[in-house]
Amino acid sequence: MFASDSCIIEHDWFTAALTFGLCCGLIISYLPQHFRIIHAKTSEGLSPLFLLLGSTSAASSLFNILTMQSGLLKCCSVVSGATCLEISAGIVQLSIQWVMFSLIFVLYMRYYPQHLRAVNKDIQVQTLDTLVIVKSSEITQEWKWSIVLSWVAVLHFILCAFTTAFVVLTSNPEPGANTPLPPLAYSWARFLGVSAAILASIQYTPQLIHTYRSKLVGALSIPMMCIQTPGGVLMVLSIALRPGTNWTSWLTFAIAAVMQGMLLTMCILWKLRQKKLGIDDFGVPNQPAGIEDGTPTVIVTQPSDSPVVSSSTEPISEQTPLLGPR
Repeated sequence: MFASDSCIIEHDWFTAALTFGLCCGLIISYLPQHFRIIHAKTSEGLSPLFLLLGSTSAASSLFNILTMQSGLLKCCSVVSGATCLEISAGIVQLSIQWVMFSLIFVLYMRYYPQHLRAVNKDIQVQTLDTLVIVKSSEITQEWKWSIVLSWVAVLHFILCAFTTAFVVLTSNPEPGANTPLPPLAYSWARFLGVSAAILASIQYTPQLIHTYRSKLVGALSIPMMCIQTPGGVLMVLSIALRPGTNWTSWLTFAIAAVMQGMLLTMCILWKLRQKKLGIDDFGVPNQPAGIEDGTPTVIVTQPSDSPVVSSSTEPISEQTPLLGPR
């Protein structure tokens, strides 16, 4: 047992209300991305490396605050349930962050396009008197890469969970809000915080490169980013105001908010470009107007950004040239 004097908690209703609002906002903000992947039945356009970095960064932040507040959590045995919930709200907040982002990774693997998982190949086999062509399928490198990265994310979480439990149990931090952490626990928390910040700083780089090269929005959800980008500022403020935290706990979210703002800007620009070219978020041409009103329409592809559409009211026959006059 320990003295309850070290567990005197000052109630901060502003921080508690802010954290509660952010927890609700986190859930609401991620739902458009989950719904978009499920509704489109494809995760094309998402970078698996971006999802790995995001899930490992969120996991590192979660175990960072678990270690930093390990002494504070011991006070739950001597304070009321409401107070315990208040002092552990930051952990709940980061837990929601990790669960909601990791769910995107799960949906990415579940709805990975079938035509991108394997390619069909014709293998020629020479027998004594004939040449036999055998059809086979081969897993694509992109799908193999996605499987490897998903397992890396799982192993990272398990390793961090066991290490955090070992450090907290062996170092046995003193209970209280302002009691210093033992050197081992503090070093582990600092490592997690710095690694989370590094992962967050490069998290959006693969997705920015992927989206820039494809010049398509893909399965990315613009509404999610519109909610989360300004919400990142509130997230930083909420974590920074919590007892038992320092800059290593909120730096990751500050960097992520800036990078996400860059990705949001790029997606908006590509959305405008897609509208100009008459294609959807996955590069598929929108249905031409001629198909709906019965007007014969011929679509001609040329080596340029803009698709050329040639419409004619004359009857089409076998002698009708496919390419009109230039």
